[in-house]
Amino acid sequence: MSNVYVGSMGWSYDFWKPNFYPKSLASSSFLAYYSKHFNSVEVDNTFYRIPRSQTVLDWKEQSPPGFLFSLKFPRVITHVKMLRDCEEETRVFLERVDLLGEKLGALLLQFPATFKNEQLDLLHGFLNHLPEGPRYVVEMRNPKLFNESLSSILRESKVALAWVESAALPIIDEVNSRFIYVRWEGDRSKVNGTIGKVELDKKADIKMWAEKFKHICNEKMVCFGYFSKYYSGFPPADVQEFNRKIGTRE
Repeated sequence: MSNVYVGSMGWSYDFWKPNFYPKSLASSSFLAYYSKHFNSVEVDNTFYRIPRSQTVLDWKEQSPPGFLFSLKFPRVITHVKMLRDCEEETRVFLERVDLLGEKLGALLLQFPATFKNEQLDLLHGFLNHLPEGPRYVVEMRNPKLFNESLSSILRESKVALAWVESAALPIIDEVNSRFIYVRWEGDRSKVNGTIGKVELDKKADIKMWAEKFKHICNEKMVCFGYFSKYYSGFPPADVQEFNRKIGTRE
């Protein structure tokens, strides 16, 4: 299915050797190798800092045509300033990621559990001032925010609500945009995530999600999905299993 983009949350993991990356592969070649096998990735390190222009251009150069990068908004915007007085950081971030051009997938605004209903007006104003073009998605970690007020804001702004499979959050499956965005977070209390192999059998869950994607992801609906290292413990195996079930390439 050409409109399905599934990958992992990040690629810079030395502990994926030798079960995914060849033992002799230099870390500078991880992205090029990864992008030969999967068609998308969620970039986690943009949460911690706005990337340099050259870094973004390098990502674009190292990946093949058709590969898509989804990126987290920096935490200075979503966590530190919580959407207040962050116009400059937002402008710079959007200018940098725009360098990806046709390889830009979606942009994730991930909010902390301390983001509350009282701040939804801030979210509404922030989303309304974002430039058109990129796909925007919001992830909430406060279960009390899964209400009609949030849904209405996202529908009006044409912004997707992230579907998150996590031990701490309810499953959300509302389609409110022209795309869906799924994050398979897993349970950190059950999975180490850094030993480079599958620790928890998630094949039944992956099969269920693949069937859901087959049902939703038609020619008008683009679907993104990203596996955390805390899902089964080994995202490359999860992506490979998902792609087998949905009938796409490895």
